Order: sequence, then C-alpha cells, then structure tokens
Amino acid sequence: MICIKIKENCGIPSGTPNKFKSRFALKTPVYYLSYLTIFISFVLIQYSYGQYTDQINSNRPGMSIGAFAVGKNVIQAEAGMALRNYQHNGYNNSNVNGLVSFMSLRWGFLFETLELTYEGSFMWDQFENKMAGDPIRSNRKGFLQNFLGIKFLFFDPFKNPEEVNMYSWKANNGFKLKHLIPALSLTAGVNLDPLKENPYSFGNVFNTLYRPLFFQNLGQTMDTEPRMSLRATLASQSHFLGTWVFVTNWNVHRILTDYIEKSYLLTLTHTFHPLWSVYVENQGIYSDFYKDTLFRIGAAYLVNNNMQVEATLGSNIKDTPSQFFVNAGVSYRLDFHKDFKSGEEIQQKEAKKEERSLKKSLRKASKKDKKRTRKARRN
Repeated sequence: MICIKIKENCGIPSGTPNKFKSRFALKTPVYYLSYLTIFISFVLIQYSYGQYTDQINSNRPGMSIGAFAVGKNVIQAEAGMALRNYQHNGYNNSNVNGLVSFMSLRWGFLFETLELTYEGSFMWDQFENKMAGDPIRSNRKGFLQNFLGIKFLFFDPFKNPEEVNMYSWKANNGFKLKHLIPALSLTAGVNLDPLKENPYSFGNVFNTLYRPLFFQNLGQTMDTEPRMSLRATLASQSHFLGTWVFVTNWNVHRILTDYIEKSYLLTLTHTFHPLWSVYVENQGIYSDFYKDTLFRIGAAYLVNNNMQVEATLGSNIKDTPSQFFVNAGVSYRLDFHKDFKSGEEIQQKEAKKEERSLKKSLRKASKKDKKRTRKARRN
C-alpha cells in the first residue's frame, strides 16, 4: 500500500515495474525518517539506564573525568583553590606565582547517561620578568579554562549487576578479566573566553615572553587564542578487585585554532577505607605550541554520601617551564534523583496493592460472618 500511494502522489505510471517502485520508496525522506526515529528510540531506551550511586560520584581529586554521569536530576559542584609556581629556565628563570580558583558544575538531565558539564579555572598571579636585567614584576589575571559541554555514557558493562555467590568470598572479590572491560563516554563542547585580552593564551603563562624582542619590534603580534574553540574527550573507566578504579581520558583540545592540543590522562584510584581513597595520575600534553608530562598524587575523604573533600600535590618533569602545584577542594551534590521504574515494576506494585485491599476486604467479611453466626447461636 505504501508503494502505491507514493506512485500516485508522484505521478509514476501504473505500469512501472515493482522493482522500480521498491527502489523509489527506499529513497523517500519519509522512509529514512521512520528508520532514523526507530534507531534513535532504540538507542535512548538502551542507554536510559545509568550508574547512579548512593554516594557522590566526583571527578576530583584528579584532573581526569570519569565515564559515568552524575545521574538524572542530580546537581553537583566540585570546587577548590590551588597554589601554582612556574619557572622557565629558557627565560633566565623568569617565574610566575599564582592562585587558581577552579570549579566544575555537573547536572544530570533527561537520562541517567546524559550530563551537562561546566569546567572553569581562573588564575591571579604575580609575573616576574628577568629578561631585562632587574626583575620586572606585574600582576595579571585570566581564565586558564572555561568549558561548557555535554557528556554521554554510550557503553556501560556494569548496568547488569553480578549475582552474589553466598558460598565463596573469593568468587565475589577475586580478579576477573571482564572487570577490565571499561565503561565509555564521550564529552564534547566549546571553550569560551569572555576576556578580550587573556595573558594565558593557549594555556601558556609565559606567553608575553614567547617571541624575542627583535620580532616584536618588526610588528609581529603575540600568539592570541581565539575566543571560541572546541574540545572532545573520550573517557574510559574500569573497576576491579572491589577497591580499584582505572580511568583514562583521551582529549583533543582547542579544535579550530592554529595549535590543536592532544593530551591523555591516566588515573589509578584505590579505596583502602570506606571513607578514604588515594590516587596517582599521569598527564601528557602534545601540541606544536607546548609539550609537557605531569604527575599528581592525592587523597580524598568522604564526609557523607553527598560531600567529599580532597587534596593534591603535583609537578612536571621539565624546566621550560617547571611546575609545582598544591590544591584542596570539596565536592557536593544536591540529590533529587528518583529511581527508574519499569512498566513491569509498576504493574507488580499495583498488583500487590490490589492484593492487600482484597485481603482487607476478606478480613472484614469474615468478621461480619462470625458476628452473624454468634447472634444466630444466641437466638
């Protein structure tokens, strides 16, 4: 019937072979739209189940982001302060001492696997320029990061919990290869810089010293980062041996600029106490503008199910520039999450309610029968 309607609307002769009619039907926008709708519906149903947890799911204390979203209707803030020291051997040991304020805002919406995320860090520093004899000091401020994006968990190997073996502790807590299969998510969004003049273009705190004075006198401008660029992050997260978590991030940063930056993050976390965890992290950054390797260690303490405090110590392995930093922060969430209930669960709940109502009616009827029986015996 569909092919006949299409044939009539488009004026195709009635003697057109069936083979031609079939091909024509496949090429109509309605056909593709219907299949696209079915595909999207299937994907949304498959991934409407997430990994909401009773305890806060924070990306801190490291710099990597986990694969999982915070959960539908959960609003979470991760904020803190950091002290940073930079010293550049190539610029006569010119240095930067800065105070950094960082904040991440996360909101789970629509589905358990979807998250709107904001990541920002702002630095106030004192810059000491030693290139011209006597040190020249100046105070600066600007964004190191200002990112808005969406995270989508597209593969979750943990959505179906394992059955507990009541007879074997080893079976429940031993290492299994399947535990290494990671959950996967993709975060994509835009970097925005609201400041007209940011002294930290491309994340370089020594940007004002990047070009020799001779080239500046020829009218060469400093490297300036565009006010808007794109970023994408593929995150994986594996859980094993009950208390270990391994997270990886593969980032493409500053897309659409002259200096596209690629980086990785490897984070290993161990929970050695129900309230305490420690971590170690390695980060590598690669671009035509800047290359570096950094290491971090730190710890986190779970104050309650909705709050976590943490601290980190870190450094890099080069002197152009060298970096040393220490930070402390807190993560807190507002939990408005409601557990997903399937149609079957709702039906079971209604059936139990009807069963209780029926039992109550039967008890009342039984009491009335007994009462009538006692009256009959008296008479």
